[in-house]
Amino acid sequence: MTDQRLEELSGLASNGDQWFAVNDSDNGRLQIQVLDRTCAITRTITAPNNPFDVEDLALAPDGTLWVADIGDNGKSRETVALHAVSPDGSARLYRLTYPDGKHDAEALLLDGSGIPHIITKETIGSALVYRPASGLSEGAPTPMEQVARVSISTTDTAGGPLQNSVVTRLVTGGAMARDGRVAALRTYTDAYLFPVPDGDLAKALESDPVRVPLAGEPQGEAIAFDPDGTLLSASEFGNAGGTSSAVRAVTGAAALAVPPAPTSTTTPAPDAPAAADDTAPPAGDTSSPWPVVGGGAVALVLVGALVRRSRRRRA
Repeated sequence: MTDQRLEELSGLASNGDQWFAVNDSDNGRLQIQVLDRTCAITRTITAPNNPFDVEDLALAPDGTLWVADIGDNGKSRETVALHAVSPDGSARLYRLTYPDGKHDAEALLLDGSGIPHIITKETIGSALVYRPASGLSEGAPTPMEQVARVSISTTDTAGGPLQNSVVTRLVTGGAMARDGRVAALRTYTDAYLFPVPDGDLAKALESDPVRVPLAGEPQGEAIAFDPDGTLLSASEFGNAGGTSSAVRAVTGAAALAVPPAPTSTTTPAPDAPAAADDTAPPAGDTSSPWPVVGGGAVALVLVGALVRRSRRRRA
């Protein structure tokens, strides 16, 4: 698919039958494209809001589409925004403020209670996680509080808009599994799966994730889970001068982050000789302490035009 309405794809969500996608563009309208499983746009949900810099998309269990208007490349915004869009196009606008100055961000996660978490895009240091300090209000900006840090190391995965290792650690999108038990963050080149066994998303994002390389995406920012746990990822193509993009599907990805059930062990008798361990530990990824799932897990690639371009922003 080569539909130019998604050449700056920045956010993706799925209900299993349809995909929902947002373009990172500034044309004065908030539009969510609805796609079938062949990547064809079947309809457009248009809301009356005029966004500043849309960067991510999340689908709530009640069908509400949460559009993350949180980009701030020039660190100029006094507030960022979340647009809660219904399937009929009606929308609620919530403005939010950071407690410690301006941040650029491209990732949104909704925890099991529906509380939005914004993850910043930091070129130096750890990505920061913020959530509203109180209930969201349409009448006035809602202050946020920092609740976690996400440390991501550089990798050798090929891809991204620049030939620079820094792009391999910049957080560009987020997604939650339908049951809320796995969170995913992505960079331009890799996805990171965090188990959320007790519903505490902030705590989970400071744990050790499983890394899934997403090699070859020129400017990968979109990520989502299908209800069955399949991980979807896609890149914009307009900024790279391309004419199409692809949706990558990693089947069973959510299960990779779920810890295995504990197994019982038998204590040998006091006089029994210890069993010799003549097996070497498996070789790990020397560039990262996290488990890695390679390209063999990529089970499906659907050609699609889920994409994006350099941004021009309205004040």
